[in-house]
Amino acid sequence: MEYEKVEGQDKGRVRLFALSTCVWCKKTKRLLDELGVAYEFVFADRAEGNERDEIIDAMKEWNPRTSFPTMVIRDDKCIIGFKEDEIRKELE
Repeated sequence: MEYEKVEGQDKGRVRLFALSTCVWCKKTKRLLDELGVAYEFVFADRAEGNERDEIIDAMKEWNPRTSFPTMVIRDDKCIIGFKEDEIRKELE
């Protein structure tokens, strides 16, 4: 699966599983951009076939309900949904 990378300040690996049409996913990306954090993201709804399955399988490791957005920070913290205060606390 190919993540799109966004340049910024390194706060450890930050991965975002998102949908291109999701308002909360857009808000999460906007917040990450505002914070100037380097991150990578993937739009599950733009993937097809095996790639989509790979994305969902990777996401299920952190969020079995596979709800969006799902953000994994430094491979030890998962934030599900748009939780601005929690995201700021982890990444500021």
